[in-house]
Amino acid sequence: MSLVFPPHPVATLPVVGSGQRFPVRRIFCVGRNYADHAREMGALDQAEGREPPFFFTKPGDAVVGGEGEISVAYPPQTNNLHHEVEMVVALGAGGANVTVDAAIGLIFGYAVGIDLTRRDMQAKAKEKSHPWDMSKGFDQSAVAGAIRPVALCGHPVAGRIWLTVNGQPRQDGDLSAMMWKVAEIVANLSTLVRLEAGDLIYTGTPAGVGPIVRGDVLDGGVDGVGTLRARIV
Repeated sequence: MSLVFPPHPVATLPVVGSGQRFPVRRIFCVGRNYADHAREMGALDQAEGREPPFFFTKPGDAVVGGEGEISVAYPPQTNNLHHEVEMVVALGAGGANVTVDAAIGLIFGYAVGIDLTRRDMQAKAKEKSHPWDMSKGFDQSAVAGAIRPVALCGHPVAGRIWLTVNGQPRQDGDLSAMMWKVAEIVANLSTLVRLEAGDLIYTGTPAGVGPIVRGDVLDGGVDGVGTLRARIV
């Protein structure tokens, strides 16, 4: 087979305790999976459990990450860039219509992530009932630290998830507050699309999301999974 041009390189993330890297296929995100965040976004029906969380996507090459301080470019066309710290699930196997019991076996590991959002662009799109892909799926909008394999961290179901900006606390929650748990997320998503090894799932963010600007340093962490540092440039 002859290609018009060489394929673009696959985005990868480091794996804790290994010289290997994790190739990223697709990125899925769960919307408003913490009740306190749903409330701060005005989604009261969702916060009270009357609506299930929903999914949106980011391109696989939107991921930016690694170990040490991660340099993240401030995106164009926004004056209100927001941070959302999340636990990221990295799949090592896939499937469709996976049961909740089987879903946990698909997981390779976990990482700390930050979902970046052009909030002003998102708000305008919502007002006009337009898609808001470009408010979520822009370049370097999926920040992620190194992936910690299940063999090293198990499957976290509780523990602190937090983020500071320039040393000041912004977000502080607990994984136990997720309305949909990890296995339920994986199983439900597999009824919508066939999941495969390399897929990342951002599992939602606690309350406290807010604006960041060039020069800000973000530190985030998930107990038992790891930490990350990102500088907005």
